[in-house]
Amino acid sequence: MRDLYRTQKRRWGQVMKRTRDGMPRVDFLGTGNAFSPPGRMHALALIDDSILIDTPPTLLAQLRRSGFSGSAIKHILFTHWHGDHIFGFPFLMLDRKYISDREGKASLDVYLRPGGIDILESLCRSGFPGSLESLDHIIDWHESEHDEIGDTGWKFYRFPVLHNPDTDPHGYELVHESGFRLLHCGDSGPCDEIDNRAKRADVIIVEMGIPDIGEFPHHHRPSDVVSLASRNSHAKILVTHNYSSGKGFEEGFEIPDLPDTICQLEDGDSLIVDEDGSFEVIRKS
Repeated sequence: MRDLYRTQKRRWGQVMKRTRDGMPRVDFLGTGNAFSPPGRMHALALIDDSILIDTPPTLLAQLRRSGFSGSAIKHILFTHWHGDHIFGFPFLMLDRKYISDREGKASLDVYLRPGGIDILESLCRSGFPGSLESLDHIIDWHESEHDEIGDTGWKFYRFPVLHNPDTDPHGYELVHESGFRLLHCGDSGPCDEIDNRAKRADVIIVEMGIPDIGEFPHHHRPSDVVSLASRNSHAKILVTHNYSSGKGFEEGFEIPDLPDTICQLEDGDSLIVDEDGSFEVIRKS
């Protein structure tokens, strides 16, 4: 696929017009790590207005500031069980039950690892006892390691990554019916599982949760991201789950200086894929 990476300013309406032909689109509603650095909310990717990867604590605020309703979410893929990736789930379910889908007509498919259902149900019961006691009648659970994502034109292959093993960490290789391949690495340090799949990816979404201040095998540092990009010059590298502050913010960690071929995403950026197979990153500002 040809990369037409651009950093121009466009209105959201212009972006929406470009994606009405059924081609893939990814909105990055948050790009920060667990500490939510200044200018960044927790990392959150929304694919084609209906597929979420994880549910961070600030999920509802992220959806609303971007103009999305909780009932618009049809599919959720979970990468692992750290709080900055799952604590928004009870709030989403509460919103759907009492605000955005009070009649219970909106479908929701959740894709997760074995054991994940108990984790999410326990989270909902402890967060809102009496309100979210049973989810089976409003959620279709899927524990398969590879599957089609409804009728979205996407399918996924889940794979293990290098992160805290207690959180059962995984990434997703996402393949669109157009042939576009998106590799979402989840939270992970460098590992063979990512390298093996990066070879066939068009775009690689990788976390950069830690600065270059020591050895941290469970996260990518800036030097690790540069190394990943050097091994995969065919693919566009998009950095999320960033430890550094957002553009224009003086507090916190300074944005690291990386090669121009690597895109450090900001909240509100979008990835757009065109019919001819080219793709571009649209900066919100």
